[in-house]
Amino acid sequence: MDTQTLAAAHAVDFSMLALFMRATITVKLVMILLIVASFWSWAIIIQKHLNFRRARAHSSGFDEAFWSGEPLDELYEQIGAEPEGASERIFSVGMLEWRRSHRKDGKLIAGAQARIDRSMDVAIAKEAEVLNRGLSFLATVGSTAPFVGLFGTVWGIKHAFEQIAMSQNTNLAVVAPGIAEALVATALGLVAAIPAVIFYNKLSADSDRIIGGYEAFADEFATILSRQLDGAA
Repeated sequence: MDTQTLAAAHAVDFSMLALFMRATITVKLVMILLIVASFWSWAIIIQKHLNFRRARAHSSGFDEAFWSGEPLDELYEQIGAEPEGASERIFSVGMLEWRRSHRKDGKLIAGAQARIDRSMDVAIAKEAEVLNRGLSFLATVGSTAPFVGLFGTVWGIKHAFEQIAMSQNTNLAVVAPGIAEALVATALGLVAAIPAVIFYNKLSADSDRIIGGYEAFADEFATILSRQLDGAA
């Protein structure tokens, strides 16, 4: 490689900002899209970690109160009309349907157990929807970001070859900047996709465990109410 070519290559700025500024409009849009997707993914990841930690703390605190031996009616009154945690909301829905299943004369309306179970199932489904909100975006970023980045790379290399053809010069100083600009798009696609895939799998598993805890509590609570229903019958 001659001295003139080396000097020209060294004179080219290969910083990220310079590569971005030299890229075509299409590649710039791809880069911006991937950067926004990456920041949005991290925002969802951090928010979900905080939400899941809060949900586990609420469930743990409510389980202690539920199994403390305190009468369920008193616990229901303490929770009030606006329960704070998901387990409390599931419990409140079950207790509300339990109370509604009693007539004024104290007798139970037929089918109380089925209505209580359905009410708690609906409450669990709503809590699951809240827990899983945003995870589909992580899955989408994880599966599509590499291809979006690859599109930017292909388009950038196409533009680089066009520039080479027009300049009729294939030395390193002409070829390298265009190729480097194009490859940045693929790198950004991987930067966005890898954390999204990793944390999507982790957060999905955490969500399933939390929802499984809600379902286990609902089954135990339904069993307690079932014994009371059988006793009343």
